[in-house]
Amino acid sequence: MSDITDPTPRGANHPTDERTSDAEMLQTVVPAYRSSGSLEALQELVDVAGQVPHEVARRAGLSVSELHSLRHLMAAPMGPVELARELGVTSAASSGVVDRLVARGHAQRRPHAGDGRRTEVVITDSGRLEILTRLAPMFAGLAETDAALTDAERAVVERYLRGATAAMRALM
Repeated sequence: MSDITDPTPRGANHPTDERTSDAEMLQTVVPAYRSSGSLEALQELVDVAGQVPHEVARRAGLSVSELHSLRHLMAAPMGPVELARELGVTSAASSGVVDRLVARGHAQRRPHAGDGRRTEVVITDSGRLEILTRLAPMFAGLAETDAALTDAERAVVERYLRGATAAMRALM
């Protein structure tokens, strides 16, 4: 489990009786930090969110790279090199991902509209349906949770989540 609040380097060996607790160590680094139910819930969300792509890909019979490719292609068609950049892989690896998605009927290659020398990858209805069907239970649960909030509560949750996102982006 990756813990965003655990400043102890992975693999560090500390004798149990001499080890400073994670909470104590964190407070020496960030004195204002106090554990709370909301921070614990956020940690749980971060942990689960990290597991979701792997589980969805496994259930769909896709690799995580294929799943992420379909997600990017849902936003807009892109060239294989652009897709490689988004995935953080080589263009050769991206080409293999595209080949597999095309073979499954989830994507297609076509000439780029603005530059006929280039190729772009487009998600097909099959690819879009695969992703949306797999994610539908999550979206239904999120919609139900959101609908149970008042507008004022929703504004507080949004402010909290945007602040948490900004805090995490500070690491990137």
